[in-house]
Amino acid sequence: MSKPLIIATRGSALALAQANMVKAACEGLLAGRAVELKIIKTSGDKMQTGPMTKPAEASTKGLFTKELELALLAGEADLAVHSLKDLPTELPQGLKLGAVSAREDVRDVLIVRADSTTRAEAPLKTIERGVTIATSSTRRAAQIQAVRPDLKITAIRGNVGTRIKKLLAQPELGGTVLAAAGLNRLKFRIAAGGTLEGQDIPTGVKAFYLPLEEMLPCVGQAAIGIEIREDDSAVKAICQKLNDAGTFACVTAERAFLRGMGGGCLSPVAAHATELNGKLTMRGVALKNNSLARAEVSGDVGKAEVLGRDLADRLR
Repeated sequence: MSKPLIIATRGSALALAQANMVKAACEGLLAGRAVELKIIKTSGDKMQTGPMTKPAEASTKGLFTKELELALLAGEADLAVHSLKDLPTELPQGLKLGAVSAREDVRDVLIVRADSTTRAEAPLKTIERGVTIATSSTRRAAQIQAVRPDLKITAIRGNVGTRIKKLLAQPELGGTVLAAAGLNRLKFRIAAGGTLEGQDIPTGVKAFYLPLEEMLPCVGQAAIGIEIREDDSAVKAICQKLNDAGTFACVTAERAFLRGMGGGCLSPVAAHATELNGKLTMRGVALKNNSLARAEVSGDVGKAEVLGRDLADRLR
């Protein structure tokens, strides 16, 4: 009997939802072969429960991936499943990005109290003046304040439920920002009027999608990344069937941009690429001299790396 295929994953609700999606896909490809999850606690997971010391200034590069990568290198797992936005652009020697999933909704979502004046057609423009938005992302903070300089920013961390509970429990907070992809994968939905519905979601909040014109996503946002050993030909063959080629091209361009900017996920930069009929279009923003600079590039899908570097050159 063949050995089980071992998938390394973090243990959060979102990580498990994503890992189980990959597990189901692998089971569909590997008739009769067992597929198992190996849950690993990462340095980033441990930080979630420790004291919060300047999280917006500390580099989180690799904090949610390092231990999973060590399991791969040690042969304790055959592939590792990540939220691609967490995966550093430079991987350890011997490892590679083997596949990415078809992308979910790349937008961010503003979460506010149910009695907020925020309106769906213009969330950032209609939220109450001078309120505090909780986010530890400098990317989000820079873009929020580009639209509304009067809004204040404070750090927050924790899973979806934890952040919403903090919003409701702390009157000084006016809102927080979460990724639409994570909400969707956790089976939450935004109903008519902005009501956020889902298991264990506290009542008393509304949610509104932020338009890409105001809030470009983190590089790799909404894509699941599957990391493998470079020399594992059997798992490479599996990944070829799991991979979404269009999304892979888009995130290749985005990751080349981030590499060119020299930033990690906390850097105040953002980029989003789309693919249509063999052409890539990518927009990016970067904080320069206390204001947001914007640029756009386009070209053939086969030149994803070049396009990413070109966009970085325009925004550095």
